[in-house]
Amino acid sequence: MANVALLSASSPSTSSAAASLLPRRSACLRRAASKLSVVAAMGDDPIKEWILTEGKATKITGTSSIGGGCINAAQRYETDAGSFFVKTNRRIGPAMFEGEALGLKAMYDTKSIRVPLPYKVGSLPSGGSFIIMEFIQFGRSRGDQSALGRKLAEMHKAAKSDKGYGFYVENTIGSTPQINTWTADWIEFYSKHRLGYQLELISQRFGDSAIYEKGQQLIENIQPLFDGAVIEPCLLHGDLWSGNISSDTNGDPVILDPACYYGHNEAEFGMSWCAGFGGAFYNSYFEVMPKQPGFEKRRDLYLLYHYLNHYNLFGSGYRSSAMSIIEDYLRMLKA
Repeated sequence: MANVALLSASSPSTSSAAASLLPRRSACLRRAASKLSVVAAMGDDPIKEWILTEGKATKITGTSSIGGGCINAAQRYETDAGSFFVKTNRRIGPAMFEGEALGLKAMYDTKSIRVPLPYKVGSLPSGGSFIIMEFIQFGRSRGDQSALGRKLAEMHKAAKSDKGYGFYVENTIGSTPQINTWTADWIEFYSKHRLGYQLELISQRFGDSAIYEKGQQLIENIQPLFDGAVIEPCLLHGDLWSGNISSDTNGDPVILDPACYYGHNEAEFGMSWCAGFGGAFYNSYFEVMPKQPGFEKRRDLYLLYHYLNHYNLFGSGYRSSAMSIIEDYLRMLKA
């Protein structure tokens, strides 16, 4: 009964105690309301939500644009838990970034060349998608060509596939779909899912029957270019040009923005026409991954895929380069 008496509203001491609790209760309610509004705001921004929960940050101290390519926007998020690199695309769903994240993780797991570790891929409420990954502070140069060649070869040597040629998901080369259906034979894979697919797109988009027909003629006759070569399905970055190559503050090479798949290691050099690979790069690379017979004969065949893709992405300015390669091969093969 004594406890009941203490709770009685007629008790002066109880009334004053309850009154003293009112300001504190109001403050708690305000804090709760404030917390709810923060949670609601975070829910409207899945990037901030991840950073402030799974990213272990308690506050975001700033964001800054760090450029990006012609497809995605890129930002640096600075927090009390370090910096994060975020790419967004307002038009394309998360499948593109999911493919990128799988490729980055596959390369990261080789413990060879440095790549940013991916953390999170998701959809934006207003449409589009995002990817959050490790922020790597770049050095002042693209790094040492010899180190790049050696590290890239170490990645190719470390990561092989027992499924054949392809990848776990379809991804993109630029914004062009890249078909990665597992295939046992490399020539079949490259003919159908690389050259053939690009030629089909060109035919559909530009009505270019001439390059399509000559390209198909080349595909039917490329077998001799691989005579004597030992081909294994190596993990490839897939889109290795100068814009996707850098170095960290220690001068170690960094590669990013991949279009990964398992393929012939020589296909990695397909963007060499705008990658700046020199003698030091190739010398170091071939010390780890020996040069295969016929390497020089096949080199332009791997450039062709990327010239065809640039034709599809940017228009007919790349047509003559692609056609020139096709015609040179048809003369060489007497096809």
